[in-house]
Order: sequence, then structure tokens, then C-alpha cells
Amino acid sequence: MTDLVPVRRALISLSDKSGLDTLAAGLAARGVEMVSTGGTATRLRELGHAVRDVSELTGFPEMMDGRVKTLHPTVHGGLLAVRDDAAHAAAAAEHGIGFIDLVVVNLYPFEKTVAAGAERADIIENIDIGGPSMVRSAAKNHAFVAIVTDPADYPALLAELGEHDGMTSLGLRRRLAAKAFARTAAYDSAIASWFAFSDQGQSLPDTLPLAMTKAAELRYGENPHQQAALYRPQVASVAGVAGARQVQGKELSYNNLNDADAALELVAEFRDQKPTCVIVKHANPCGVAEGASLLDAYTAAFRCDSVSAFGGIVAVNQPLDGETARAITDIFTEVVIAPDADSEALAVFAAKKNLRLLLTGGMPDASRPGLQVKSIAGGLLVQSRDNGIIRPADLKVVTRRQPTEREVADCRFAWTIAKHVKSNAIVYAKDGATAGIGAGQMNRRDSARIAAAKAREAAETFGWDGPRTAGSAVASDAFFPFADGLLAAVEAGATAVIQPGGSIRDDEVIAAADEANLAMIFTGMRHFRH
Repeated sequence: MTDLVPVRRALISLSDKSGLDTLAAGLAARGVEMVSTGGTATRLRELGHAVRDVSELTGFPEMMDGRVKTLHPTVHGGLLAVRDDAAHAAAAAEHGIGFIDLVVVNLYPFEKTVAAGAERADIIENIDIGGPSMVRSAAKNHAFVAIVTDPADYPALLAELGEHDGMTSLGLRRRLAAKAFARTAAYDSAIASWFAFSDQGQSLPDTLPLAMTKAAELRYGENPHQQAALYRPQVASVAGVAGARQVQGKELSYNNLNDADAALELVAEFRDQKPTCVIVKHANPCGVAEGASLLDAYTAAFRCDSVSAFGGIVAVNQPLDGETARAITDIFTEVVIAPDADSEALAVFAAKKNLRLLLTGGMPDASRPGLQVKSIAGGLLVQSRDNGIIRPADLKVVTRRQPTEREVADCRFAWTIAKHVKSNAIVYAKDGATAGIGAGQMNRRDSARIAAAKAREAAETFGWDGPRTAGSAVASDAFFPFADGLLAAVEAGATAVIQPGGSIRDDEVIAAADEANLAMIFTGMRHFRH
């Protein structure tokens, strides 16, 4: 396999023409013949360069609105010919096919067209056919042809031509070929995804198209011996952690990103509501509250579990102000995530150089559709996002006592939080703030007791007359299989309960609630989170 190959002819066809001026100047300076199509050829001529139209090579004009222009043996023979194969060389000579040594192509902007909400006909027209064909032909024959699909690689190409007197090395061609195949794979995946999910309305297609681009390598994964990276789609469609702007702070770790996502997904449940703050530790909320201001919300959320809040992740649903920023920085905080922050808040955070501040520019829609993917040995588990919500009409009171208006509000608030707590989950809430959270236990009774214990500790810490679980509503992410978990909530002082229902012992649990004069609501919806 030849190492250095001279570049005498380049085929250039670009939808993204950024950097074309520099590239063309570099190629022209080395006497490279440039062959091009449509708008790219026009732009090259505007830049003052001599250009041959592809139609000159093929003997056919571009036709059918540009759908057919490079799909021709003269083009693909020039790309695919094995230069040191006598039969290939003879066939090329017989048919007047000249070799093409460099292909510079980027594809029709299919992903951006979809993201812009274009009509179906426009989306179909932005499915590139000739481009991927040329890319694959050139990449397959990388022993002799260099393929560039990303303007970011123009400097490396020009540097190599300078270093090797107009030739490319096999090492560079291999790297570019690998990147080219990754690009066409991602492109085809985007098209298949659009057809499956958007055009055909499939939720779990027979073949799952999945292609993501590495946005950053992380220092390590959950533990230092694990490798990790952040991947995201070519075009971001959701305001979220993956595309957030990091204003300051240390490099984000795998755990930082995972926890920040958990915090943002929960606070997004309140994106169109009053100021709300979420504090997360190890992917579990340890405090959530609404307030008249972000400061009020943060203060109430922090007081739910001030011990766990140390070194936690804070997410808010509104732009941060200076007063709230000062309260957040009173203790060590790993990450703060918000849609935006004012100048005073930015100045406050700047004094804490290690604190990571992420600004998303908006809030994700908690009700959006989508898929969640988890690897298991030998495959992937895939499910739709848990975007289920309950409405007032979905609530079914099953006890003799009807809940008060305040109890219903607290029940719905606690239920929203429980959706984001690891199972088994128990959440006590009162007046728009969590009073105690019990997460990830092997039985529901222990979760109820742990949450109550945290509430008692908070009362002692802040000098309250008693824990905020007194008079609270309690949410359980799944049904109570026995009355013991419910009785633990009664001991904590809860007066209302919200749970899915559906246990074979529902009658026993309802009877226990009636005996304790609790109001209990069934939702008919479970929110396990493992």
C-alpha cells in the first residue's frame, strides 16, 4: 500500500462552504486541478480560481434539479480505481477516466433541516445521495484517495501537503477515511431515525438507528479506573446538560453530568411555574421547593436535607440572580445549572473558581417524547421516557375522608418529585417544599422511615418546633404492598397519601388509612426509577 500519494485533482462539493477560501487558495498554490458542482463551483470562480464542472468529466449535464450530477462511472471510476492494479489502470485509460486524488465533500444539511421544522418535501430533498456515494468511494479507496468531510480538517490537509510537497500520507488518509465512514453512518442514522420516529410514528422500530458525536472526553467514569466520554447528536434538539454552556469551573466529570441531568430533568417539571429549586446528590433529589423567589425556593429546598446538600448539584427553573447565587455559594456546591444568570450572579459565582456553572438557554419539556437506553450484557434495554403526568381528573380518592385543597396540592407536588427519586421512593411534602425524601431502599417501609428521620434531623438543625412531615402529604412511587409503609408515614405525621394503587392488599391499606383518618389518592400510574 502506497504511503505518499500526490494530489493532482480534487473534487469539491460543499453545502457548508466555510473555510473554502483558504482551502482553495492552498490547493491552487500547488497547481491542483479543482473539479466542482453547482454552487461550490460558482463560489470558487467568485474567489478567482479556475474550476472544471463535473459535467465536463461526465459528458452529462446536472439534471433533475441537481439530483443527478456525480452519479457517473467517470466520477466513481476516478475514485475507486486501484492505481497499482494494471487491469484497473487499463480500464480507466480505455474509458477516458482520470484519477481523483482528493475529495472534499460535506453533505446536504438533513439534520438541520429537520431541526428547523421544515415541511416533509424539503426534508426529503435534503437527503443527499451523490455526496455519501462519493464519500464512501473515496474512503474505501483511501490507499490512494484522501477524503475530507469536515472543514475542521482543512488545516491538517494543507499542512500535510506542505510537509510532503503536495502529497498526502497513508496515516492521514486512514484517519480521514475513518471519520468519513462515521459521518455517513451518522447521516444515514439521522435519516432512518426521522423516517421511523417522525414520519412513520414508530416508538420502538425494528432497527434502532443510533449515532452520536463525541463532544468531550471525560477524566474518567463513575470511578477512576473507568473511561468515559460525552456524546451528543449532530444537531441539538433539546435544551439540556449535553449542550449547556459551561461558564466557569473545573472540568465536568461523568458523575457531575449525570447528577446535573437528574436535577435539570426534575426542575423542568416546573418550567412554566413559580420559582423552583432542586438540589440533587448522587442522582437523587435531596431537596425541592417552590417559592415567591428563587432565594425562597433555594432556602426551603436546602433545609429539607442540609447535610446531603453539601457538594450537591443545584438546578433552578429561572435565571439566577445575585442574592440566590450568594446563598448557593455559602456552602460547597459542585454544579449549578440554570437557563441563564444575571451579571451580579455571574460575579458571585466567579469568586468560586471551582464551581461549575452551566447555562442551558432554556428548559427542556418534561412531557417530550424520546427514548432511554441502558446497556446490559450483550445488548441494550430501550424504553420510552417516563413523561407520564397526572391531571386532576386522574385522581381517585379511595378513603372516607376527602383531601383538602392544600393536601391535593401537596400530594401532586410530592408525586412529581417521587417520579425522579430512585425506587423504592417516598417523598413527604408540605406547602410546596419537600419535608423528607427516602430513596433507593429495598422496601418501602424503610424509605418512609428514612425520609421521616431526615425531617426530624432538619427540625433539630434549624430549631423548628417539629418536623415538617407533621401535616404533610406523602407520595409513594409504587403501591404499598403492605400497610406497614403507610403506618410509618402516619407515625411521621402525614395526613394525606398519594400512590398508584393496584396492590392485592389495597383494601388492607385503605382500611389502615381510614383508621388513621388519612385522605388517600390513587393515580393509577407508577413511577419506578432504577
